[in-house]
Amino acid sequence: MELFYREIGEGKPFVILHGLFGFSDNWATHAKKLADYYRVILVDLRNHGHSPWSDDFSYEHMVEDLYELITSLGCSRFTLMGHSMGGKVAMRYAQKYGENLEKLVVVDMGIKSYPPHHQHIIDAISSLPLHELNTRSQAEEHLRKFVDSEGIIQFLLKNLYWKEKGKLAWRMNFLVLENKMSEILKEIPFVETWTLTLFIRGELSNYIIDDDISMLESYFPDSQVVTVANAGHWVHAESQEEFITQVLSFCLR
Repeated sequence: MELFYREIGEGKPFVILHGLFGFSDNWATHAKKLADYYRVILVDLRNHGHSPWSDDFSYEHMVEDLYELITSLGCSRFTLMGHSMGGKVAMRYAQKYGENLEKLVVVDMGIKSYPPHHQHIIDAISSLPLHELNTRSQAEEHLRKFVDSEGIIQFLLKNLYWKEKGKLAWRMNFLVLENKMSEILKEIPFVETWTLTLFIRGELSNYIIDDDISMLESYFPDSQVVTVANAGHWVHAESQEEFITQVLSFCLR
């Protein structure tokens, strides 16, 4: 699949993968800062953003999509960073194509399986009556009935666009993503991978808890875990300056 991507900056390639229900635009601010040091490539994974939609959706499909893109761009060695679902794509890519990687950065995501925990967001999206909406503010009002977090509401609203006059649409293939949720939440297979790896977790997040660290180290023996204080799952957005500092101190050394 030919993925959509954006580029900014020059130098060694630095590829960024967004999380579930996201797209490349979520990382635009971070890309501008990283572009002082790298050729930053922001990717829309399949069924997200401006990339094509498909009923086929798994980590294996997303890894092969990424490999196809990287090959077409001529990136023989690059740094790969992924958040949440994108973090699992990044880890699986390292397992299969680690010889291509300079370094790996995984943002608030473990290798384990996770129980379903997106139901309120799924309910908010699935019940949004797109055909009845005349303004984005109506969509925002609807989402607030299901979601308390202002950050998540704004994150979801970025996915809405005017497909034509008076008609809103999602930039994500929600029906497939909902149907494949068990695939998204599953554990990645065990493969000992020696890519130099940084795990960044939010102190207030439960995606990587202390008990998970030994398992992470068994999958990625040459790794370290950094905890950003007072940040949750969206650690890169909630503590942007500290996040960028941690990424650059790891990647530039």
